[in-house]
Amino acid sequence: MTEKENNLSEFESLIRNRRTVHDFEERAVSSSEITSAISLARWAPNHYRTEPWRFYLPSGEQIEAICKLNAEMVRGAKGEKVAEIKYRRWTAMPGWLVLCCPKSDDEIREREDYAACCCAAHNMSLVLWARGIGMKWTTGDITRERAFFEIIGADFNQEFVVGMFWYGYPKVVPDQQRRPVADILVEFSGSD
Repeated sequence: MTEKENNLSEFESLIRNRRTVHDFEERAVSSSEITSAISLARWAPNHYRTEPWRFYLPSGEQIEAICKLNAEMVRGAKGEKVAEIKYRRWTAMPGWLVLCCPKSDDEIREREDYAACCCAAHNMSLVLWARGIGMKWTTGDITRERAFFEIIGADFNQEFVVGMFWYGYPKVVPDQQRRPVADILVEFSGSD
């Protein structure tokens, strides 16, 4: 196997084996690992080179405030017991990151910027996965709350959350399957 073939095989394996991680070990990921992943994430394709992504790495106090806000929201909708379970789960997450995208009056521009941010998020997840670090991408109700934006220092009127990410070293890596390509590919045959 040539070096090029080996690199392609490793890259294909990285894509095929990356998983959303729900359970993490308690050990922390260094901030340099996250900064390095963000540095590579920003090389995602983006229309007109807008580089629309804005990453927020919340402090311990901000994370605690987010966990409390989420517990309040859950308490109102599902009761105290579920709120306490969610609070304990969220406070156990080893690492937090938020990715925002600018709002735009131009619907096409906003859609293109959102797509670019999603590409950046995926770049980041692949870089972290290659380093043995898993991630969970969430977009729950809390990410649309004005109070959430205030906690992380983002401007509710100027940007929206693409994702809130929990990251850490996986305790469990889930198995997954995908539908066959024949089920998702529509091919047209042309007449010559």
